[in-house]
Amino acid sequence: MPGTLIMTRELLPVRRGFHTEVSGHSTRLRRARFPGVGGPPAWRSAGASYPPGVPLYALGDAEPDIHPTAYVHPDAVVIGNVTLGPESTVWPTAVLRGDDGRIEVGARSSIQDGSIIHTTLQQPTIIGDEVTVGHNVHIEAATIGNRALVSSGSVVLNGATVGEGAVVAAGAVVSPKADVPAYRMALGVPARVRDGYEVPADRWRYAVESYVDRGRRFASQLRRLEG
Repeated sequence: MPGTLIMTRELLPVRRGFHTEVSGHSTRLRRARFPGVGGPPAWRSAGASYPPGVPLYALGDAEPDIHPTAYVHPDAVVIGNVTLGPESTVWPTAVLRGDDGRIEVGARSSIQDGSIIHTTLQQPTIIGDEVTVGHNVHIEAATIGNRALVSSGSVVLNGATVGEGAVVAAGAVVSPKADVPAYRMALGVPARVRDGYEVPADRWRYAVESYVDRGRRFASQLRRLEG
């Protein structure tokens, strides 16, 4: 039987005001743009624009900050204080709603069909680089480490942390303030860490690379049929 998740006594600290950018094979941190701070992002001031038909919404002064190499499907919805990093993708009927706080998605991460990403006044939602968020996932004011997998139908609740390379199994519910350690698997309701199992270090690679490639394909080939 899996062991019990380690519960944190308080919300884990996050690096507020930053998100990752990719340069070659390395990453660096860049200060994210928040309402009223710092002006427009560099790629927008350089003349980039959102693709036509992509449903991005401002909420007051808060506008999504989308890297030009990211892909947002026309049937997804992105609202308010949301940052989406290079080569990341958002798929049909996914919703990223940055109203009470901010949502940051790093480079080469995928938010797949039907997933809901939300945040709170107390805690942002931070999704790292090369993360796979499967179908029909709910993430609420949580922190997801680089190269983690949040599998289909799972829920990660307020203040929880999923470590680098960790896996949240399909249908699992990670309780508020729970901690899934790096390269471990959590499963069940409430989610518990699987004893004696360590996620292989390259477990992330196929899902991440396939969705980066898929985003490029959809950006160049998707067309709406009329009639």
